[in-house]
Amino acid sequence: MSNTIEHFIDGKRITPSNGTRCEVLNPATNAVLAKVVMDEVSAADKAVASAHAAFRGWSETPVGERCQVLFRFKELLEQHFDELAQMIVDEHGKTTAEARGDVRRGIDCVEYACGAPSLMMGRTLPRIAVSSSFSREREEGIPLDSSLERVPIGVCVGITPFNFPIMVPLWMWPMAVACGNTFVLKPSEKVSLCALREVELAHEAGLPPGVLNMVTGGPDVVNHLLTHDEVKAVSFVGSTAVAKHIYTTASSVGKRVQCMAGAKNTMIIMPDANQDAAIDGVISSSMGNTGQRCLAGSVAVLVGDAPDWFIPRVVEAAKQINVAKGDAHGCTMGPLIDDASVARVTNAIEGGIKAGAELLIDGRDCGQQGGSFVGPTIFDNVPPDSALAMEEIFGPVLSILRVDTLDEAIAVTHRSPYGNMAVMFTDSGYAANKFKDTAGAGMIGINVGVPAPMAVFPFCGWKDSFFGTLHSNGEDSVRFYTEGRILVSRWF
Repeated sequence: MSNTIEHFIDGKRITPSNGTRCEVLNPATNAVLAKVVMDEVSAADKAVASAHAAFRGWSETPVGERCQVLFRFKELLEQHFDELAQMIVDEHGKTTAEARGDVRRGIDCVEYACGAPSLMMGRTLPRIAVSSSFSREREEGIPLDSSLERVPIGVCVGITPFNFPIMVPLWMWPMAVACGNTFVLKPSEKVSLCALREVELAHEAGLPPGVLNMVTGGPDVVNHLLTHDEVKAVSFVGSTAVAKHIYTTASSVGKRVQCMAGAKNTMIIMPDANQDAAIDGVISSSMGNTGQRCLAGSVAVLVGDAPDWFIPRVVEAAKQINVAKGDAHGCTMGPLIDDASVARVTNAIEGGIKAGAELLIDGRDCGQQGGSFVGPTIFDNVPPDSALAMEEIFGPVLSILRVDTLDEAIAVTHRSPYGNMAVMFTDSGYAANKFKDTAGAGMIGINVGVPAPMAVFPFCGWKDSFFGTLHSNGEDSVRFYTEGRILVSRWF
């Protein structure tokens, strides 16, 4: 198939006009799946106009009725589960198990958004005594009733990455529309087929035209959406460099903004750790999703004599990983998203060698041809201030540092400009509590390699891993997509 991916505006597919086109590739084979128009700014205008026109009617629809659409959408996701997972395998390159996890976590977000009738509840304080400035009302004995209501804010925009094609859009628009907003989704040009199918299923569930729109495109389309007069809020997931640009640009023109950004996540291995749990946790965290996730544990800090057992076992575990097409039988690691990612990860490996780190496993020649593959790579004795230890790689590269004490290990986490996740493997409650309180990250794992919160909790990155005040998911998402409105009333 070599067709151009359509936009989805005002309840229907719209064929893009002529413009610069980008190929959507299957990263396991480099076969062309489709093409995406990158610079059709006029489509973004049409999508926002459609969302703006739909806002009043949708916001006045009772929240219970809005959520009934999401209940039906959730059921359609379940019915099309295998189809969506296979689309992720083909377009992203995930293994089948990872693709199914992507869809399942997305469904969890829809289920949480279905609780909007209770999540949007405000607060009431009846018959409050009036202040002294209202002495006449006090003398007449007429108190005031005060209440807080949560109301939608308008047209919202979501700009989503390639690494979780189904789940990350579902972090955003289901809660936004459940709260009464309308939405424009701009997915990564690398996985727009998955996003288009997700949006289409939402309309099959009964979402009215204009409530959810999708446009394809690149930086020109994004920048236009960021500054559009009718856009009230922007959600983003991606690299820190782009997150800073989006946050600065959109907030400077008065938009509400949340940007989930990059990471360099540390995993501390104490000498008393359960060895099987530590090895399984580190391998799944560093190599899962081919390292292409902001919760990838890419730095292992070994304390005391932990290297004696950890290093030989983690190397052996990495050697057992089968690198192949995502839908291959027994496969445990798929490709990177594209050849540009291969070049970036390869350059990081070469830089680590030049910095003096000891290369234990080299994934640059993993035996796969015809796709964007890099195999598991492990470095030992990584210089603590090197790029391997400090910079996000977004690939299957594990950097090992050695320290003598817990305090030194925690200091490693503080050197990083990021604060997404930090993990410790230990049998000591004292060590775990000290680490939790001092690691300086928003998501903490104790004997858990990937402490990804369920949808009922916010995705809580800190420092350069997040820009904004209200995170995605959980109660933060409800507050992000609503305004507080105060009503003060008095009846005679």
